[in-house]
Amino acid sequence: MRNIVLVTGASRGIGAATALLAARQGWAVAVNYSRQAQAAEEVVQQILSEGGQAMALQADVSDEDQVLRMFEAIDRQWGPLRGLVNNAGVVDVTARIDEMTVARWRRMFDINVIGSLLCAREAVRRMSTRHGGAGGSIVNVSSAASRLGSPAQYVDYAAAKAAIDAMTVGLAKEVGSEGVRVNAVRPGLIETDIHASGGLPDRVRDLAHQVPMQRGGQALEVAQAIVWLLSDAASYTTMALLDVSGGR
Repeated sequence: MRNIVLVTGASRGIGAATALLAARQGWAVAVNYSRQAQAAEEVVQQILSEGGQAMALQADVSDEDQVLRMFEAIDRQWGPLRGLVNNAGVVDVTARIDEMTVARWRRMFDINVIGSLLCAREAVRRMSTRHGGAGGSIVNVSSAASRLGSPAQYVDYAAAKAAIDAMTVGLAKEVGSEGVRVNAVRPGLIETDIHASGGLPDRVRDLAHQVPMQRGGQALEVAQAIVWLLSDAASYTTMALLDVSGGR
């Protein structure tokens, strides 16, 4: 049986690194993107050039209809999933909570939380033995912010990622007897362009002194943890919240 994994938000950063590494370890990879079609296609082409299997799928994970279409496309072309990486997420500009708007919060939770719940629901419907599936693995990409709180920067992002931690624990217990493992990684300061999208392109360099290892991490270092959790090497690991944060 072909091992098929969907990686959301896989056109850049941690998602792209995860897609590439998973393909190198034998997974057929569905590369999800929201807007960056060219970047997603570049990830797909790199996988294909290395002899792997991949396809790009556009979907805004906060939109239920788009998520359903994405999962149905995977079903049609490849068959049922064995892996899901809930990586798609956003931050916003640095602000105190008394400067934030409801529109910002809705976007933050729609993408980071509801998007992950939607994808997890559809994955469970395909993986769980309760639904006739053969089992599988879900890895949620949380953040060290869930335990640090990100004061005076983005408390709302930290709160959204704390919700992902809680979802990971609850879902792992819910489907553990149905052949589905659910874990999360919590990256710390990682060198990706998500910081620039939040208006802090130098954030990793500026805060590296707070990390016991005295440096920011690389996307590949997070991807290695994600792909291990996906794999059979982690067959007895579920409900784990794995910090990949250099000790911060």
